[in-house]
Formats: sequence, C-alpha cells, structure tokens
Amino acid sequence: MKQGSTLFLKGVVVLIGLAALAMCIFGLPGIANEIAEDYSMLVYLPLLIVVYAAAMPFFIALYQALLLLGYIDKNRAFSWKSVKALRVIKFCAMAISLLIAAGMPSLMIMAQKDDAPGLAGLGMVIIFASVVIAFFAAVLEKLLRNAIAIKSENDLTI
Repeated sequence: MKQGSTLFLKGVVVLIGLAALAMCIFGLPGIANEIAEDYSMLVYLPLLIVVYAAAMPFFIALYQALLLLGYIDKNRAFSWKSVKALRVIKFCAMAISLLIAAGMPSLMIMAQKDDAPGLAGLGMVIIFASVVIAFFAAVLEKLLRNAIAIKSENDLTI
C-alpha cells in the first residue's frame, strides 16, 4: 500500500494533537483564571485536574493511532501489534469517559450557577464520543483478531 493513502490521516491526527496541546498550554490556564474569579477553588480545581488528566490518555490514543497508521503503511495491518494498538486506544477512550464523568459534578455546579445547560451538554458529548470510540475500537480489535486467526489457518493450509 502506498504511504500517501494514510498521509492525510496522519496529518489530521497530528493537527488534532497540536490543537489539543495548544489548548492545554494556552487555553485552559486562561479559562481557569476567568473561572477563579467567579467560583471557589473547590469547584473549578477538580475540573481542571480532570481535564488535564484526561489529556494524557487522549495523547496516548493519538500516538497509538499514528502507530496503527504506520502499520497499515508497512502492510502489517493484520498483526498483533495492530491489535495491541487498538486495545490501547479502547482503554484510553474508556479512561477519558470515566475521568470526564468524574468531573461532571463540578461541571454541573458551574452550569447551575451560570444557568448554562451547554456546559453539562458538553461533558455528556465528550463522554458519549469516548464511549463510541471505545466500542468501535473493541469491534475492530475483535475483527482483527478473527482475521489474524483466519490468516494463520490459511498459512498453515497447504
């Protein structure tokens, strides 16, 4: 397979990673300073910690996606390394959804004070998207395991 077929996807993954990194470095501290004026530290600090903690599995999943695209470029898509990458992506997506769910009480307090239902909706969208990604990665992992098993059976058949 030509490398150009996944080059666009690699570029998108890198751009998503750079945007998320810029948000973690520049955006979140500014938002935290604005929130600190209106809320006590007990409300916004747990939410800030949860968002930074959720950023770690997000970046790990992006790295695994780049590895998976590299395996596809090298014609090793049907390998156990690909299965491992999908498994790591699945666990990272589950970790993100659990971390954001843990931060939802702080988000709900902020949404009630500002009467902003969009804040709670944003948290729910992130949780839902992470769960969908986890299920999709689990399905792909199972399909890939079955394909590898069939491939190994065919390799043994003369």
